[in-house]
Amino acid sequence: MASKSLIQSVKGTREFYPEEMAQRNFIYEKARQASQMFGYQEWDAPFLETIELYAAKSGEELVKEQSFVFPDRGGDLITLRPELTPSLARMIAQKQNELAFPVRWWSFGPFWRYERPQRGRTREFFQWNVDMLGVNSPEADAELVAIAATFLRLVGLTPQQAAIFVNNRRLMDAQFDALGIPPEKRLDVSNAVDRRSKMEPAKWDEYALELGLSPSQLTGLKQILADYDLWQKSDELVRLFRALEALGVKDYVQFDPNIMRGLLYYTGTVFEAFDVSGSVRRAILGGGRYDNLLRDVGGDPLSGVGFAMGDVVVGILLKEKGLIPPFVPSPAPVLVTVFDDSLWMQSYALAAELRAAGMNVITYPEPAKLPKQFKFADRMGVKITLVLGPDEALAGKVTIKHLVTATQETVSRAQVVQAVQRLLHST
Repeated sequence: MASKSLIQSVKGTREFYPEEMAQRNFIYEKARQASQMFGYQEWDAPFLETIELYAAKSGEELVKEQSFVFPDRGGDLITLRPELTPSLARMIAQKQNELAFPVRWWSFGPFWRYERPQRGRTREFFQWNVDMLGVNSPEADAELVAIAATFLRLVGLTPQQAAIFVNNRRLMDAQFDALGIPPEKRLDVSNAVDRRSKMEPAKWDEYALELGLSPSQLTGLKQILADYDLWQKSDELVRLFRALEALGVKDYVQFDPNIMRGLLYYTGTVFEAFDVSGSVRRAILGGGRYDNLLRDVGGDPLSGVGFAMGDVVVGILLKEKGLIPPFVPSPAPVLVTVFDDSLWMQSYALAAELRAAGMNVITYPEPAKLPKQFKFADRMGVKITLVLGPDEALAGKVTIKHLVTATQETVSRAQVVQAVQRLLHST
């Protein structure tokens, strides 16, 4: 039982024991696979940034309420990065004349936000970011949506379990124009639409009217939000869905006029992925098209499209769906036992020979009774154990125990590598 004086971890952080680390690596590997399938290059930025970078590019809430900010020893205010886009803008601007456009970059790394920890949200998280810069077309937008859909497919989520919902800011602005909603009210209206699913209908209607919408505007807005054929009025979305069909991922994608995302940031296509079974209410990922990426950090205007996915929500979803691969305690399927002091170095030499042949091998760290070593092998998920005892050493042989089939064989020392490789390939 742990001592009551044990120092606790920082609130909102996570501890990655080997099993949790395996889940994180599974998500990372599938994100990496999906990114590289489309030819995207991996990159990263500093974990520490000056707060000025976010003051220039991000909203006031992120800077003043959600960032971990502290003075360094020189008195400058430093923050643990809460997002990646400002760093992306700076790094692109620094080498804008040297890069080959379009830039296709992806990254997976840690981020920190000072938020209230709850299911699906922590203060420390890992995030997958994917961006294409230098192309402004619905077809480019479709490629980013296709990468997201490819990830869902790679982790085993079907279109009946997870879907990507798309909308278009320009389409919605045209609808707001038709309703006579002035530009200065559109941020509030967009935020209201984002909150709609979390409120009772009557309460939401009351809230929308309090924002200054007239009864006729509210009626018109609700008609727009219920029109799932509205995308056909947008040339951009028509082209987007045609491209998604060609890319083979249209079964994962649906139009939804209720998808808004940041009015001050996104300028065209916007999209979010959700668990459609309803067990996890938070978005799996989200993104869209943005313009003037570099303007606030001193670069030339540059259009882009991208998305981000945190590992927390998708990790919960994959675990609930039983899609996380079974945990294998050890990456080494072979254990070389150590019989006694006199044979210790021979066991080490045998393990080294197996590693030189490309195998992952555990060597028991000290002489011990064989049942203890076999029990350890079983707990670590080892498939094969090798015994080099006095009888084997005298005869120039090694005993191979195949724990999966509960069989064993004794082979000559010269045949060990070939015999172990054969057994590993058969399991």
